[in-house]
Amino acid sequence: MGLAEGLELIRAGAYFSAHEELEDEWRAAPAEERDFLQGLVHVAVAWYQAGRGNRVGCERQLEKAARRLGPYAPAHRGVDIARLLESLAAATSVAETDSLELPQPDV
Repeated sequence: MGLAEGLELIRAGAYFSAHEELEDEWRAAPAEERDFLQGLVHVAVAWYQAGRGNRVGCERQLEKAARRLGPYAPAHRGVDIARLLESLAAATSVAETDSLELPQPDV
């Protein structure tokens, strides 16, 4: 469970479940890991909001995810943060065109 399960849920497109799994991991994490895990929560919520048609919510979550994950680049705990940040930037570009057909997050 925890991080690995949350990442697998994101990859499977189960964004709400991923959010729940990662939030549990985030709450139990030591302080130095919380921004990393919260950033991943924001990733899941951004795609969840996109699926619900909430462009503003999606864009806000994408921005929060990039801000929290940026300091962990290029990689952290087996996650290619640099690649994930590129994925967030691509999703932001799509959202800025008023589309919520986001490419799958690359986690």
